[in-house]
Amino acid sequence: MKRTTYAKYAAAALAGTTVLTACGTEPAGTRTQDVSAIADTSWVPRKVTVDGKDYVLPGQGALKKAHITFKPGAAEPDTDGGESGGSVGCNSIGADVDIEGDTVKVSDLAMTLIGCQGAVGRFEEKFVSVFDNDLKAELEGRPGARTLTLTSPQDDTITLREEKDPALKGTRWSLGENAYLVLTENNTVTGSLGCNTFQGRATVRKSTVKDGTIEFGRLATTRMMCSGPVMKTERELAGILSGKVSYQQEHDSLKITEAPGRSVVARAE
Repeated sequence: MKRTTYAKYAAAALAGTTVLTACGTEPAGTRTQDVSAIADTSWVPRKVTVDGKDYVLPGQGALKKAHITFKPGAAEPDTDGGESGGSVGCNSIGADVDIEGDTVKVSDLAMTLIGCQGAVGRFEEKFVSVFDNDLKAELEGRPGARTLTLTSPQDDTITLREEKDPALKGTRWSLGENAYLVLTENNTVTGSLGCNTFQGRATVRKSTVKDGTIEFGRLATTRMMCSGPVMKTERELAGILSGKVSYQQEHDSLKITEAPGRSVVARAE
């Protein structure tokens, strides 16, 4: 990915172990919570306030693409763009992030060079101007529906909402062009292999919230004849969605792996 530094401070790159300190003692869901809890969660930027003027994330297209994640850690010297960041609806953004108490330090920010027009471009410009800073963070709300407010030294703010991960069951998981699967609450699965549709048994056993196993019964499929490449892909998918497999869910992606090691990554639609 071709990136360019959007803004870069003269301070030396951060190094050392991230300091995670709880802030505030009032009950969760009412006042500021431990800011370290923002890490490895997907956040949707909803509003940027600059000089007292609000800029709201525009349109459904930007809303679907917009997400920011924070992955604190030591920065790599002389390297622009880190593991934190994401997108606010147009360009991809990368930055280094360190969390110290209630302060989120964003540095070495870099982004792609897509020319973003209209409201999306204005929102992105305002977001980056505030984000590349030492930001005071306030986290409020219940898990799954939290609000994160980041305030710059100039008292400009970014308001983000926690992005709720899609449910494993009931979500349509895309497996590629025209291929998908839906796991149901009554231990069945329906979907398409790209040309032929299928249905069958699928028993989910969770190890943690994010991973576990799925045991597929024999899938009943339609018998349409498709082009050679499509049929080859169908056979490969059918082979993976067979017997007992493991799964790992990471936000809106679902990785399914069969015992010999073949896997497929699905995306929530």
